[in-house]
Amino acid sequence: MSESKKRKDDSVKTPEEMSTRLSKFGHIVTSWDDIGAAELPNGVRTSMYRVGLDTDDNAPTVFKVYFPPHCEVETHTHACDYTEIVLQGSQKVGNKWLYPGDIRIGMAHKGYGPLVAGPEGATILFVFATHEWPALPLGSDGSSLHVDKIAENFEPAE
Repeated sequence: MSESKKRKDDSVKTPEEMSTRLSKFGHIVTSWDDIGAAELPNGVRTSMYRVGLDTDDNAPTVFKVYFPPHCEVETHTHACDYTEIVLQGSQKVGNKWLYPGDIRIGMAHKGYGPLVAGPEGATILFVFATHEWPALPLGSDGSSLHVDKIAENFEPAE
């Protein structure tokens, strides 16, 4: 059996499977493909998992997000500290362009944005310190954030 086939057979997919296997074995193997993605109305694709048990509100939350070319997300903040790492493409945050390998570190309740993906789009890895990742709009209606759609796809296991 090939290594990729074996890994796929052993991989876990749902938050419930992840929590069950983590509790039992102390570690798991999965992939971004296996955990799935939420497709948002603005073309953004996002996947998420928690570091540790999905039900632990203090566990860091990790998102991999693809922003299509020229996608704009309004100015917002988060209720916890976070960091982002540009994996591919480019993204403008406020007036600053970020490129692969750039790291941006943000504090809770400090606004930033808007975010604008470059002409090739952008793939960003976000790590939030806790479960308090949902974006909070600043001075706008929040319509480009699609927090409800993200939350609906990534509810923690019971």
